[in-house]
Amino acid sequence: MLRIAARTGVSVLRENLLRVTAAFAALVASGFIMSLMGYNPLEIFGRIISGSLGSAYRFRETVNKAIPLGVLSLGTAIAFRMKFWNIGQEGQFYLGAYGASLAAFAFPNLPSSLLLPLMFLAGIVFGGFWALIPALLKIRFSTSETLVTLMLNYIALKWISFLQYTMWKDPQALGFPKIASFSPNAVLPSLFGIHIGWIIALVLAAALYALLKRTKLGYEIDVIGESEATARYAGMGVFRITVIAIVLSGGLCGIAGMMQASAVERSLSDQLSGGLGFTSVIVTWLARLEPHVILIIAFLFSLLIQGGNFLQSSLQIPASISLVLQGIIIFFVLGSEFFIRYRLVWSRIREEE
Repeated sequence: MLRIAARTGVSVLRENLLRVTAAFAALVASGFIMSLMGYNPLEIFGRIISGSLGSAYRFRETVNKAIPLGVLSLGTAIAFRMKFWNIGQEGQFYLGAYGASLAAFAFPNLPSSLLLPLMFLAGIVFGGFWALIPALLKIRFSTSETLVTLMLNYIALKWISFLQYTMWKDPQALGFPKIASFSPNAVLPSLFGIHIGWIIALVLAAALYALLKRTKLGYEIDVIGESEATARYAGMGVFRITVIAIVLSGGLCGIAGMMQASAVERSLSDQLSGGLGFTSVIVTWLARLEPHVILIIAFLFSLLIQGGNFLQSSLQIPASISLVLQGIIIFFVLGSEFFIRYRLVWSRIREEE
């Protein structure tokens, strides 16, 4: 009989070797599937790399996608470490962008040194508020945070669409459903040709690493994630810690929305995220909830996204081929995590006479 047994004593070197092997196997499997579809896998891989890193413009576009994806994933990591399954990154992203837009439109002539911090603060507050709703519902009524956060995504998106088609519709857009652009004061500046969101993402990753690894709050978050009963027995304020952690989680997602609206779109739109919120869940899991790894995984996923878009224009191949590659990579990497933690054991069943 085949059974599953826990694996113990696995070294860090062997863990990393298994993950590298899984990534290599994923590339081989991807190439095989693309061959069955009639494509040359070497050409596909080459075009993906060329489309994401082959020029200064393509590299900038890749980083522009990696910035919000990385910050969204950092926010996701906080909630997931507490075993609070926040699937509402899209909604918190859009509410953060909405809050930033409120500030941008209310004070268009404010100096950027004051307006941009105000937009950041608004993004944190609105994103954190949108995450706080499911947290309070779970604490008070034991609702499923997965379902509530997922449904709140659609409410947030429909709210932005409503504004885009009605109250905030730009009268100068000749009837096109578009929200007016921000004033120049509300746009994040650039450094080395890329908006400074990449610096902000690095700072946030370092700050989150310090919070989770070096502070009492980070320790309390991990304890609650392991056992809420243990946390209560140890005298921890579970309600207070949960609220702080979830507001931080939503606030980081709101910051991602603010930066995307300010630096990339320079406006608010119901097409702002492009599904990055859902992708951030995958990135967070693959990074094993570690802030210093999240930005690396986010950049690698952005290579696939940008490279997939390039495939569509250069080879007339559907951009969804990159989604196939993402799915295969996820399947193999998660499979490697299973074999790191468990092993398959064959055992004979003795028949009693």
